[in-house]
Amino acid sequence: MASIAFYAPAAAGHVNPTLGLAAELVRRGHHVTYATTTVYADRVAATGAEVVPVVSTWENGAAGVPQMHGREFVRAMRMAFTETKAMLRQLDGTPRPDLVVHDGTMGWWGRILASRWQVPSVETWPNLVSNEHWSMSDEYTTVNLLSPAFLLLAARLGGFLRRQGAGDMRAFMRGDRAAARLVTLPRAFQYAGETFTDRYTFVGPLFPDQGVRQPAGDLPVLLVSLGTAYNDRPDFYRTVVASSAGRPWQVVLAVGDVDPAILGEIPANVEVHRQVPQVPVLRQARAFVTHAGMGSTMEALSFGVPLVAVPQMAEQRANADRIAELGLGVTLAPSEVTAATLWSAVESVSTDEAVRDRLTWMRTEISAAGGVPAAADEVERHLG
Repeated sequence: MASIAFYAPAAAGHVNPTLGLAAELVRRGHHVTYATTTVYADRVAATGAEVVPVVSTWENGAAGVPQMHGREFVRAMRMAFTETKAMLRQLDGTPRPDLVVHDGTMGWWGRILASRWQVPSVETWPNLVSNEHWSMSDEYTTVNLLSPAFLLLAARLGGFLRRQGAGDMRAFMRGDRAAARLVTLPRAFQYAGETFTDRYTFVGPLFPDQGVRQPAGDLPVLLVSLGTAYNDRPDFYRTVVASSAGRPWQVVLAVGDVDPAILGEIPANVEVHRQVPQVPVLRQARAFVTHAGMGSTMEALSFGVPLVAVPQMAEQRANADRIAELGLGVTLAPSEVTAATLWSAVESVSTDEAVRDRLTWMRTEISAAGGVPAAADEVERHLG
């Protein structure tokens, strides 16, 4: 039995994609610890992993969730830097594991701790990845690398990394020291996927089994959710609620922190929740109106659910464009959402045989990627 330490940012899109892997490693007899906040403690504990409590600097949400381009990108980097220092303070003195599994995009403290302990690390990448043939920064984000704010932050971060013994900042951000980098989507969904031949291993989604949700009735199910971060869209939710009345659909609507009381009268065929366990709902769903976060996208595609993507930020736009490009659904810009456009898109994707055929193809690609067993095999391959 080996000891394996998990680290991920306190965000659903980064925690959820690791839970199936944690559960499988526990099932194989390893001692798994997972540093996380109270928000995610129960779902981590459900994997059998030992929860290591930490407090995130992101928990109060006062600063708002930054977009990942332009000036907002610098703020996002600053927040990640602050979170890294806070996590290192809280995790200082924790027992040295045999291996670290950590989020590759923002879980910088996992990378530093693995280097400090001189143990192998396996990174999880729950998003599209970049190489010389395709890059998110080239296609969907704009960052002025010569802006004073960016240069100052880079100097501070570089100095911090050197003091931590983490080496060159560029190599650190790429995760060059990692023993393996697991991308939690199939290669077929990645832009220019055939060009990623050595740096990343595409294992597909790693979510755990979450059971089956009992249907509320005989109507086909439509899940509507804008995720857990960029979801403050009361007008969007009001449009969904008002336009659902009398339609032959059971609408399961997740509204995040928006007060359901401001949505008006709720029709009998609409359920309004703060959050819903998506996997059990998607097992039944006929369609999914989604922000196109990668975790939600992969969950839907795993069950062959067609997508109506309403992206809220740059990374989600990249996912949404790929959904449309691969024929797995359609995309609506937030400014284009009306009752007419929304329901036209839902009816279209739920009845289109060409979309159904593409979904079947993608489910085959997801299965071939190997999923949880393949990811666990890769972790065990790098144990001491």
